[in-house]
Amino acid sequence: MKAFKQINGLVCPLDRANVDTDAIIPKQFLKSIKRSGFGPYLFDEWRYLDHGEPGMDCTNRPKNMDFVLNKPRYQGAQVLLARDNFGCGSSREHAPWAIEDCGFSVMIAPSFADIFFSNSYKNGLLPIVASAEIVDRLFKECEATEGYKLDVNLEAQTVTTPSGFSFGFDITPHRKHCLLNGLDEIGLTLQHADEIRAFEARHKAAQPWLFAQ
Repeated sequence: MKAFKQINGLVCPLDRANVDTDAIIPKQFLKSIKRSGFGPYLFDEWRYLDHGEPGMDCTNRPKNMDFVLNKPRYQGAQVLLARDNFGCGSSREHAPWAIEDCGFSVMIAPSFADIFFSNSYKNGLLPIVASAEIVDRLFKECEATEGYKLDVNLEAQTVTTPSGFSFGFDITPHRKHCLLNGLDEIGLTLQHADEIRAFEARHKAAQPWLFAQ
């Protein structure tokens, strides 16, 4: 998992509430568990005019040019701005996989579905909860300003707009530590590799019959 400290990222405004995980990555793409390659299928049913299937080459698929992700001004965005209850619906880690694989590292919304919120942290994404008033302000400024970027500083726990307006956000110390150091659950476990090996050696010495061939 990549470490996250600070970005000055282009914002893509998805002005919809209650975006569920099936909209983020439709069910037919759940056949794969590779954790990569899902970016082209993010918001597949909104992004394209045809029906998507796993393994399709999306290069020449007909696009819905009214959908925000297809607009040239938002290409390369790293910050996804959304409305209430983002990530609701069924629990699927493919949703944060697709968002991260598409190039996003930060999401800002008034609220997130609980399981999606947790899965995002576990996969290196930073979901930021901001008040509805702040989110409204960000939407208005983003839509009025091409190339609108936000400075997101995890260490300081702040988000700063181009005009200098800044607001803070909450994050638990454990989640902050994991993101700053690029540690997922496997990475956290491997930090104790020496202790694990020592325990296994003691266990084998104390009960050798368990390891007899």
